[in-house]
Amino acid sequence: MQTSISDQFLSNLHIEEAEAILRSCVHCGFCTATCPTYQLLGDELDGPRGRIYLIKQVLEGNAISSKTQTHLDRCLTCRSCETTCPSGVRYGRLVEIGREIVDQQVSRKLAQKFVRAVLRAIVPYPKRFAPLYKLGLLLRPILPTALKRKLLLPEPSSNKAMAANQRKMLVLQGCVQSVVTPQTNQAAARILQKLGIELITAPAAGCCGAVSHHLSAAEEGLDFMRRNIDAWWPYIERGAEAIVITASGCGTMVKDYAVLLKHDAQYAEKAKQVSAIAKDISEILRVENLAEVMSKPANTRLAFHSPCTLQHGQQLNGVAEAILQKAGFTLTTVRDPHLCCGSAGTYSILQPKLSRLLLDNKLTALQHEQPDIIATANIGCQMQLASKATVPVKHWLELIEEQLV
Repeated sequence: MQTSISDQFLSNLHIEEAEAILRSCVHCGFCTATCPTYQLLGDELDGPRGRIYLIKQVLEGNAISSKTQTHLDRCLTCRSCETTCPSGVRYGRLVEIGREIVDQQVSRKLAQKFVRAVLRAIVPYPKRFAPLYKLGLLLRPILPTALKRKLLLPEPSSNKAMAANQRKMLVLQGCVQSVVTPQTNQAAARILQKLGIELITAPAAGCCGAVSHHLSAAEEGLDFMRRNIDAWWPYIERGAEAIVITASGCGTMVKDYAVLLKHDAQYAEKAKQVSAIAKDISEILRVENLAEVMSKPANTRLAFHSPCTLQHGQQLNGVAEAILQKAGFTLTTVRDPHLCCGSAGTYSILQPKLSRLLLDNKLTALQHEQPDIIATANIGCQMQLASKATVPVKHWLELIEEQLV
């Protein structure tokens, strides 16, 4: 795709990257076949190819309107198009750059600004999010059914001390997950403990930066990333093997630190190393001998929802599924497994109508063969699916932990 970047954007740090991505697109249209929003809306501008054209027009100095902003907002950034694309177009990165530039040029309505500001001020901070979530649980009996079911009831926590091991790995505690489903990381710690690996937490580490980054607050997102790098670095210098991440959305973000901080002279090299050792928990477990620590095989029919951030963002489709099958779980067939559940970070809040349609379609596919349970690998997906599912929804690590000797 030929481009002629407007002079007004030539000083943008990311313009060369954006232009290179634009030029890699041959506008074949294969991406539209796997785009969730294009399938729902049937509008070229609500598919990857159409949005690429919109971003191209913006960067070439054409008029920018709220319509442009709306079409970019409707993108889930699920990156299903990247898995499909024969040319390797890095669409997810391009739409991030495009959104940031458009948001600088087009003023949002006051209500939109308020909601986005509230999300950025609360979600990334567990100490702020936790009391509000607890309040929601108290009010749960009088809340609408959909919202009530989205508020997952807390499960018993374990404070059992873990033995020290020679092998050590860092763990990202996460924001929402650390409040809503702390049992996920507890399950990861117990599984790895059985394998002789100690999970350690850097107290100063916090949000991965995804909320701010995806809401076009780029510098705020980078600050979260820098704080995490500073918190992790002493442990990395002391030999921590990996940064283990159990929420695939956070994993995709941390693996992108190297790209997002490449222009930062102070953090570029450290970011590159952090991204290199960031691992989804499935990447750790697939090379470990789980058979030695597992009891009898499970006798459970399971529908697995592979989050977009796992199968498209990290290109780890099938890894967690293979581990579950080795543990004895029977995986049901799920139609169109590449499609998003509609959670997509803050998307379910900012685009509720489209999110609900995607959720209904996904649950129809997941529950078609009547599984005993639905498993997934990301807290956002888990909360989204649990809001309407007719069977329990859990993180897949909890199911593996239940099979430990």
